[in-house]
Amino acid sequence: MAVRKTLDQWLAEYSLSHQHPVNRAIHAVCVPAILFAIVAVLWDLHLFGLRVAYLLMVLVAPFYVWLGLRAVGVMAAQFLACVLILSFWPLALPLIDTSIAIFAAAWIGQFVGHAIEGRRPKFFQDLTFLLIGPLWVVLKPR
Repeated sequence: MAVRKTLDQWLAEYSLSHQHPVNRAIHAVCVPAILFAIVAVLWDLHLFGLRVAYLLMVLVAPFYVWLGLRAVGVMAAQFLACVLILSFWPLALPLIDTSIAIFAAAWIGQFVGHAIEGRRPKFFQDLTFLLIGPLWVVLKPR
């Protein structure tokens, strides 16, 4: 039986490839931007009468619940921030186009940060790190 990592273990491992202060600063901006862009792209899509963005949140929730109350609180706050921004999104600003631009620019930023760091992104090792990034931005070890 495999032993699962704790939240602190995930954060510590993620931190290994995020030591350079410039990379850390880039991630502090780009990771939340990517999360927002993903939620925003799914915002106007509906399945069974529900926003696909909400379905995504429900699908990833068990992972965060397993990691504990800190993880749930951090992700609930980040998802709530996305929902609030999207609830008041100006109609004059095209949501999909803007979201795709944010997504692309943020990923370019991430790869620039990793070029500066000199280390590959952790998600190349394990896709689960894509779910850890938003937690790390808030809870990263100092």
